[in-house]
Amino acid sequence: MTVAPAFAPVPPPAARARSIGGSPVRDILAVTARPEVINFAGGLPAPELFDAQGVAEAFGSVLAGASAQALQYSTTEGEPALRGALAARTAARGLPTDADDILVTTGSQQALSLLATALLEPGDAVLVESPCYLAALQVFAFAGARVVAVPGDGDGVDPVALEELVVRERPKLLYTVPTFQNPTGRTMPADRRAAVAAVAARRGLWIVEDDPYGELRFEGERVPWIASYEEAADRTVLLGSFSKVMAPGLRLGWLRAPGELRRACVVAKQAADLHTPTLNQLAAARYLADRDLDAHVARVAGVYRERRDVMLAGLAEALPDGSVWTRPEGGMFLWARLPEPYDTTALLPQVVRHDVAYVPGAPFYAGEPDRATLRLCFVTQTPEEIREGLRRLGEGLALF
Repeated sequence: MTVAPAFAPVPPPAARARSIGGSPVRDILAVTARPEVINFAGGLPAPELFDAQGVAEAFGSVLAGASAQALQYSTTEGEPALRGALAARTAARGLPTDADDILVTTGSQQALSLLATALLEPGDAVLVESPCYLAALQVFAFAGARVVAVPGDGDGVDPVALEELVVRERPKLLYTVPTFQNPTGRTMPADRRAAVAAVAARRGLWIVEDDPYGELRFEGERVPWIASYEEAADRTVLLGSFSKVMAPGLRLGWLRAPGELRRACVVAKQAADLHTPTLNQLAAARYLADRDLDAHVARVAGVYRERRDVMLAGLAEALPDGSVWTRPEGGMFLWARLPEPYDTTALLPQVVRHDVAYVPGAPFYAGEPDRATLRLCFVTQTPEEIREGLRRLGEGLALF
């Protein structure tokens, strides 16, 4: 009789991989993938608004005229044509920028990962908004950072509380989405941005300013980037992305950073993926040269504004009495808080049975969560679907 050999177990994954959970948003999307579900949970742009023809023509033009370059390896920093176009767009919006200031990344999510690799040692403190973009919390936790929430209000982080935490925690960086924040939709006003920049200057702090939604403004005046304030000029990393204004499937983002930190991120990117796909970069550069991206974004923002207004008009009837919510001037999300003792995590399975979904607010908190909160994305569905989704949401919550 032959005895099967005994095999020793293989080593387990690293502790950080075992201790960090997956994205609750991704988990919800998997559960609610049924076509009959009206899904307010995702952060997905409206696919019917993609300029598919323009993007296809850009790819076709690049492959017809520069296929050898497009299908070859590229430099880690990014294709010069795209870096130059990004620098020009940034400078036109009030922040002087050269192509050499830009590192092209595989989505702005990679930019966050590169910064964590370049800046953070295990145990370092990172300051974040409360609530905060969920995937940023994942990145910092995966790096072994101590993530500390800064108290704030409807205008964003409180500068006084920020300075107190900088003195006490000695953090490496503050991460913020100051314009149409994910998840709340709020925008930090100019005077608050100036105060945050001043704290960073006085106390020695990196600011990571993530701006994936800033071009999707429906109303009000544009607010300058924190990076444009003199006090923050040498200590702010500005992140950008084509995901919300062109197409997320291109996986094109970028970071603008001071020289030494940018070079450290280049080394981290070399270790991660060598470079962002050449073909996608050249196609994006061709699109920017041949098409009017600003006009396209304006059309998209007009549709999103209508959808926001439809959702705002229906919330009072859908949500329980005593609920409050934000009124974003742009972006993709609004944030609601139900009265006590509602727990949006516990209620979600009941609501999903009515073929509608949201994201509970609890996962967006680095500290003690507010379990009565939830995030709604208003851009993916048509106005008719939004109305129906809110009707279903009201039915599901009414059973509490």
